[in-house]
Amino acid sequence: MRVLVVNAGSSSLKLAVVEGAQLVAAESSPFDGAQVDGGFIRDVIASAGRIDAVGHRVVHGGTEFLTATRIDDGVRRKLGALIDLAPLHQPKSLAALDAVTDELPGTLAVACFDTAFHATIPDEASTYALPVEWRRRWPLRRFGFHGLSHAYASRRVAELVGKPSHELRIVSCHLGAGASVTAIGGGRSVDTSMGFTPLEGLVMATRSGSIDPGLLLWLQEHAGMPSGELAQTLETRSGLRGLAGTADLKEVFDREQGGDPDAVLAAGVYLHRLRAVIAAMASSMNGLDVLLFTGGAGEKSSPLRSRACEGLAFLGVTVDRTLNDAADPDCEITQHGARVRTFVIEAREDLQIAGEVAAALA
Repeated sequence: MRVLVVNAGSSSLKLAVVEGAQLVAAESSPFDGAQVDGGFIRDVIASAGRIDAVGHRVVHGGTEFLTATRIDDGVRRKLGALIDLAPLHQPKSLAALDAVTDELPGTLAVACFDTAFHATIPDEASTYALPVEWRRRWPLRRFGFHGLSHAYASRRVAELVGKPSHELRIVSCHLGAGASVTAIGGGRSVDTSMGFTPLEGLVMATRSGSIDPGLLLWLQEHAGMPSGELAQTLETRSGLRGLAGTADLKEVFDREQGGDPDAVLAAGVYLHRLRAVIAAMASSMNGLDVLLFTGGAGEKSSPLRSRACEGLAFLGVTVDRTLNDAADPDCEITQHGARVRTFVIEAREDLQIAGEVAAALA
């Protein structure tokens, strides 16, 4: 099956053509979600040749969409109703979906969800300690995100280890502009750092990650800050940008080496939270067999990987400096004798989506 994979990200629209497990073509275009470049889509489709189906990455599936789902008018309406749960991500996914559908109106299309992989998280990990009447009325739970990336990376690392994924306790770190860590035990997601929205968890490029909700209540009451301003600030002006004035982790590390105090603080906060969350994910599985890094920063930043692992020796994690510095995904960077094996895995949501499309249409 030849699948056109559509991935609308925070700053780009990526189109890939996948046949089986082979990437036939891949193109990307700047995309802010406001206007889809129809010419770019037409050009990719025209050069792609045969397309049997389309797979769309959709960030939020809510409580209803727990697996890849064939898209029809009813499904499209339901996806639109979930915009409030991911207001910065869902509209971009749907804008791209509509644009591609206009170009390929008769082609089978499947929605593949970043939340679906985390539907297996047990109640004790997914439930917020809120009144039962709230939880019955609204879908107030930890959904988790980056599921397509975590699903692929955990399956790929199991291949490299040479064991079935259900025999491994894996902590998967997807580190990019958005970032999350997932505990994968028995081949299933059992805990994750992102929650009801993609704001929870790690410090990210422009997102705050977890903060005390009482702090937000204080700002509303004492600073008169409206909810819209709070949301915008937490999403786009916080994280590394809020700490150091830049969303670029490499720049933060470079400035840190020069003694810039804001960069020193930003790097420290970022790494402290990352180590703490990795350890928490390991504790949810009563141990750790494999640690993996994926995503843009996870794949490309050897200082990030080495410094994250420096604080995890108590878990049995130690990386080889030479292997880490020369890492070319997919590869192992474990120091000889370390109890936990550590890998760098290329993020391939395109292959995950193509596989889910084939399964959904089978």
